[in-house]
Amino acid sequence: MPAFTDPDGTELAYHVLGEGEPLLCIPGGPMRASAYLGDLGGLSSHRRLIVLDLRGTGASGTPADPATYRCDRQVTDVEALRAHLGLERVDLLAHSAGGDLALLYAARYPRRVRTLTLVTARARALGVDFTEEHRREAAALRKAEPWFADANESYERIWAGSGTDADWDAVAPFFYGRWDTAAQAHAGSDVEQSNEEAAELYASPAAFDPTSARAVVAGWDARVLLLAGELDSGPLPRVADAIAELFRAAETVVLPGAGHFPWLDDPRRFAETVNAFLDQGH
Repeated sequence: MPAFTDPDGTELAYHVLGEGEPLLCIPGGPMRASAYLGDLGGLSSHRRLIVLDLRGTGASGTPADPATYRCDRQVTDVEALRAHLGLERVDLLAHSAGGDLALLYAARYPRRVRTLTLVTARARALGVDFTEEHRREAAALRKAEPWFADANESYERIWAGSGTDADWDAVAPFFYGRWDTAAQAHAGSDVEQSNEEAAELYASPAAFDPTSARAVVAGWDARVLLLAGELDSGPLPRVADAIAELFRAAETVVLPGAGHFPWLDDPRRFAETVNAFLDQGH
């Protein structure tokens, strides 16, 4: 397993999948081991995926100071990986909560990023978050699904503050375009792959300075792709459009029938969409 050491002494692991131009990949969760990304729907057939296990997850070491789980503190991990790989500039892909880490990295090291691909990604770093109303709007699209009634009742308990672990399990189908065997297995690995202690610290409010970050990305010359799922609530396609407007050169692509993990719902279209975007810059 290839590894490198962050300046604070934490040993971090990464996985290399495929061949070709490198694409540095940041997982979400938050703080879920990168194994859940797989090979991103076959994207490894087009790119050499450099997939980071965030500190305290997967094969990476546990930091001496838990405060370094905060996503702004992990920016140095991404920069240390770039330097370790000997890359002057990187093509960066981030999923879900990993979007905040990628955006914070881009705001701190704008000249190090050639392209940024945000896959159903958060943008709290830019002052945009996803609300209960967004969840309800996306949930309403699934009313015809056989699991909807029970899952929606669990959503209501979660929003009311009385949700249990069983309720969180019950709402998992909302995050997938198809609640099939593959989706169920993928969802079932979430708990064992996630560092719950780290997840609670990851998005601490003090990690974000949206005004400063917006000022950087507004004048940024890097190309940005926001890839949204038609059925996803985080972000809704229209919210992804609003995030794109904060950049100088960004586009939004909505994958039909896809949820929060679009490389599972439509692997071919996902991989081709990302690869076509990256090819424009080479």
